[in-house]
Formats: sequence, C-alpha cells, structure tokens
Amino acid sequence: MGTNTRCATALAAALLCAVAVAGCSGGGGGAPAKRSGAPEDLAAASASASPSPSPSATAVGKVSARSTSLGKILVDGEGRTLYLFEADKPSKSTCTGDCVKIWPPLIVAAKPEAGTGGVKGSLLSTTTRDNGAKQATYNGHPLYRFTGDHKPGDTNGQGDVSFHDTWYVLGTSGKKNTTPQQNTGGGY
Repeated sequence: MGTNTRCATALAAALLCAVAVAGCSGGGGGAPAKRSGAPEDLAAASASASPSPSPSATAVGKVSARSTSLGKILVDGEGRTLYLFEADKPSKSTCTGDCVKIWPPLIVAAKPEAGTGGVKGSLLSTTTRDNGAKQATYNGHPLYRFTGDHKPGDTNGQGDVSFHDTWYVLGTSGKKNTTPQQNTGGGY
C-alpha cells in the first residue's frame, strides 16, 4: 500500500472517529457522568456518518509536559491533558465504541514530536487502531483526551473508573500518575 493510500486511510479513520466524538458533545455543558458499563460497537453508525473536522486528528502530534496540581503531566499540542487507560495492552488500545466518545484517542498522521517540558522523543511512537488509524503512544501507553476536560490544564479524568478500568495522567517518565484528583469545583 502506498504512502498516499495509507495517509488517506488514516485520515478517513480519524474523521470517522471524530464523528463519534462529535455525536456526544451536544448540549449539556457538564462533564459526563462516571460510567462503568461495557462499551458498545458503533462501527455501523460511524460507517454511515458524514465526516467532520476532528479535534483528535492532527497532521503531526506534538506531546509536551505541563505543570499542574498533579505534577508535571503530558499534554497535546493545544495543552489538553493526555491519559492512559489501565485496560490497554502495551501499544494496543482497548477503548472502542462508546469509549471513544468520552475518551477520544490522540490520532496522528505520523510519529508524534516531543515538545517542551522534558518529554522524551524516544518514548513517543504510534500504534495502529482496529480501524487503521494511528494513535500516539508514550512509553507504550496509547494516549487519550477526556471530553470532561473543558480547557487546557483540566485533569477531570484523573482516576476516573469507566469502561471496566481506570484512567490516569502520565508523567514525562512514561509512568502513570495515581495522585488523586483535587476537587477544584470545575470537574466532578
């Protein structure tokens, strides 16, 4: 398969993922409730949906670090917190279906770049999702954002238990940070 075909396939997959994310973002304005249900497969619904621009898809992802109340943690190129999912296998995402609506994967077109704050380029890579999209990884952990984070620096997903396991921020060492989320009135 040629480079252009792979890029087009990855972009199409990222756009389908964005449709699923956009479908759950209407209205309410509050953080989603904590869940612990089984993810459902939305492949049929995604396949028939029209693509739209995705905040999750970037041509080249940049991963940086930011100081927060949880210490120095990984963030995307827009300063949004990145998380790992305990249920994932090394370099293999298990977050599919309804899970990606709440925890959109950091989809990239190429290997992510190390930004500022002590991020180690040697720990950055990608994994291929079941739909063919490339998801950024750090130290083998697939990276996600959380729809309950409303602005850069929010860490409302820290310690969330949903989809049968726990979500944590990552430090620049590539290890999960299990520090409990401080209630600042902005999250849940």
